[in-house]
Amino acid sequence: MTALTAALASLDAIILGKGQAIRLALSCLLARGHLLIEDVPGVGKTTLAHALAQVLGLSWQRVQFTSDLLPADILGVSVFDRATQKFEFRPGPVFTQLLLADEVNRASPRTQSALLEAMEERQVSVDGITHPLPEPFFVVATQNPQEQLGTYALPESQLDRFLMRIELGYPDPRHERTLLAEPDRRALLARVKPAMDAAGLLELQRQAAAVHVSEPLVDYVQKLVATTRARADLRLGLSPRAAQGLVRAARAWALIAGRDAVLPDDVQAVWPAVALHRLETRAGFTERGALPREQLVRTILEAVPVPR
Repeated sequence: MTALTAALASLDAIILGKGQAIRLALSCLLARGHLLIEDVPGVGKTTLAHALAQVLGLSWQRVQFTSDLLPADILGVSVFDRATQKFEFRPGPVFTQLLLADEVNRASPRTQSALLEAMEERQVSVDGITHPLPEPFFVVATQNPQEQLGTYALPESQLDRFLMRIELGYPDPRHERTLLAEPDRRALLARVKPAMDAAGLLELQRQAAAVHVSEPLVDYVQKLVATTRARADLRLGLSPRAAQGLVRAARAWALIAGRDAVLPDDVQAVWPAVALHRLETRAGFTERGALPREQLVRTILEAVPVPR
């Protein structure tokens, strides 16, 4: 059993009945992307993030985002040391390999934006000094649906830095019965042994980046992205960053499937998770009966011919 297969088996044993979401999450990390998990409370968002860190052998920190959280609470702060008569930087929880930003949309926009440099550049700047973050570095953020009280919508610039957005949803009756009959999954998580370490994950990332993408597949991705930009009912189409992320995610999905080349099926498998949170309906179209975003993503996929 390879380390990747072992990691998937461990994650499947902890997060029951969510194989698609687990593989999307793992693809996101193999593609060096950041992950946004959006769903109602209590369906396992935090448990999935914890499981990823545990199974992949990563150091991790959890930050509970609240309305009074400050950027310095995440990034760190410079403190004056009387003994040395110098300012000493005390790193914040962002200096880890996997940062769990729990309920990220409960913090103010100012605090949310503190993660932008870390997510894009994998470094943070405090008092004019740049501090590199560990490798690998991921942000796994959870958020509640925006209609819940006490939430702030994530700015578009930050949404675009999340490679994928996934949902877990409620368990099906069979797996929910297992959850009720067995001990808490967090107790099981504490006994799980890592399937790899950070060095092993970095090697898998290199393997994912080396998966072959043919010219017709590049054309296919380009047409999908262009279609989002041409629709009159969308205010924003997919950015070049999103297009690059779609290719990286498809490569990672192919690697998980045991292939060394990307197929159209790989692009289609990751397309909703990469595209959905980046698309925004133009004002006025919602009132006139625009398609829901989930259906819109499927419509775009169906409209673009699949390469042979």
